[in-house]
Amino acid sequence: MQLGFDLCGVAAAGPIQDGGLRAWLERGYAADMGYMARRIDERLDPRQIVSGARSVVVVAVSYFRPADEGGRPGDGLRRVARYARGRDYHLSVRRRLRKLRLRLLDLCPGAHVHPSVDTSPVMEKVWAQRAGLGWIGKNGLLIAPPFGSWVLLGTLITDAELAPDRPHSEQCGSCRACLPACPTGALRGEGQVDSRRCLSYWTIETAAAIPRELREACSDWTFGCDLCQEVCPWNREARPANWPDFRPGPLVALRCSELAELSPERFAPLSVGSPLRRPGLDGLRRSAALGLARQGDAEAAACAARLTEDPDQSVADAAEWSLDHLQPGGPGRRDRI
Repeated sequence: MQLGFDLCGVAAAGPIQDGGLRAWLERGYAADMGYMARRIDERLDPRQIVSGARSVVVVAVSYFRPADEGGRPGDGLRRVARYARGRDYHLSVRRRLRKLRLRLLDLCPGAHVHPSVDTSPVMEKVWAQRAGLGWIGKNGLLIAPPFGSWVLLGTLITDAELAPDRPHSEQCGSCRACLPACPTGALRGEGQVDSRRCLSYWTIETAAAIPRELREACSDWTFGCDLCQEVCPWNREARPANWPDFRPGPLVALRCSELAELSPERFAPLSVGSPLRRPGLDGLRRSAALGLARQGDAEAAACAARLTEDPDQSVADAAEWSLDHLQPGGPGRRDRI
């Protein structure tokens, strides 16, 4: 496509099945993300967002880049989920989606078109499957050959009547590789994710102290988690991203010891346009403080000792945990990464 999207499809607008949304909420899998329980009627029917909606246009873009691109060996690059290593996808995809909206309006003057990039109550993955882009895997992510699950989605809900594409069939079959790959057991199967145990939730969605039983797993990741994607057979030969926006930015090149003691003055320019702004500086520092246990050198130990006096309690608690694990014979001590 001229606008740079890797995939585009159309689905007929209308009510969708619950898809387990209410059961997911009732089980507490949303953790404290209260917004997921709001505007459910809109999530399940795009006509509640655009009156008289007839079509949902879904676009996808690959963000996959080599694991060793940028940064220094053994640094923080692999501790950040691939989608978040470059520019915030909300900014990148939204800019192109708005251009697509204008082109649609040229073709359908007077149409109402609502664009969204993970910012409206839209079941994007459900619509992507209906529009033929891929299917929802057992880990809850959209798998869209030939890009695998390394894709970001955007939608246009419109009252223009467009020719729909054929829905995509489910093709995971009996494969369950992603489920045991989750180190905390957050994947409950059939696309259900328990956010209360998800590393992405704890490193992105909340700045609260990370539960002790999850800290060992969280110490491997500063922001997000890609483990369930790394083992997916559909990702073995995923086509790489074309957008330069997804090239790693400066923050992901920092070691945990550098990131954990990052000042607000330095964080501000380094994080411009970066998804790593989402948890706030202290939330990011808290996760990096846990990562000191994995960094495992004298620099990490000295940093952890200093941070036990940090004014942010979640950072101080994480630093105490790492310092304990960095001591000779400390609990859970193992070869450092």
